[in-house]
Amino acid sequence: MRGFRKISRRAQRRTVQAVMLGCVLALAPATWMHAVADSRVRAVADVPAQDVAVVFGAGLWNGRPTPYLAHRLDAAAELYRAGKVKVVLVTGDNSRVEYDEPDAMRAYLTERGVPDGRIVSDYAGFDTWDSCVRAKEIFGVERAVLVTQGFHIRRAVALCRSAGVESYGVGVAEPHDVTWYYGGVREVFAAGKGSLDALLRPDPTFLGAKEPGVREALEAAGRGRAH
Repeated sequence: MRGFRKISRRAQRRTVQAVMLGCVLALAPATWMHAVADSRVRAVADVPAQDVAVVFGAGLWNGRPTPYLAHRLDAAAELYRAGKVKVVLVTGDNSRVEYDEPDAMRAYLTERGVPDGRIVSDYAGFDTWDSCVRAKEIFGVERAVLVTQGFHIRRAVALCRSAGVESYGVGVAEPHDVTWYYGGVREVFAAGKGSLDALLRPDPTFLGAKEPGVREALEAAGRGRAH
């Protein structure tokens, strides 16, 4: 009986140690992202000016941006009006004909005063890593202000920096509702994939040819300022 108790206690210790190790490993990616990005998350008023804002897709309802996506776009429009950015790159999912995040995002921004010629669309931003890599490799973005919700912004900044885009982030505040809590929990798991993306640097789902949209929009913005 005494031997059985020793074995049982040893098994309990190993179980506890295994659980603790699992927790450490599960939280390590999120800890890394906070370490990389915390100092680069700012409010609209104090984020450093950059040429480009990148707005990540967050879903559509009946062809229009969801409330979370609308709030991201509101922040981007505010950045543009404040002169913090010159061009807005909207990146999202257009994998189906009937589902077009970038065009819906463009329409929302133009309704709020951002000129159509200052908006560039990335139709293959299927996840955060894809959007960051494509911003760099396809659109030639070297520096950017990233716009997304607070629970997502650190992952976005960390991944874009890993992809070669020097980034600051604007984390859009939201009420702590069911969607917010779901997003926060989802980020714990998404951080694991994100850390693997940063380590392994996979190609995005679709890469394709380089596009001049951002460069042309910045050139047009420069001509407009000269006039």
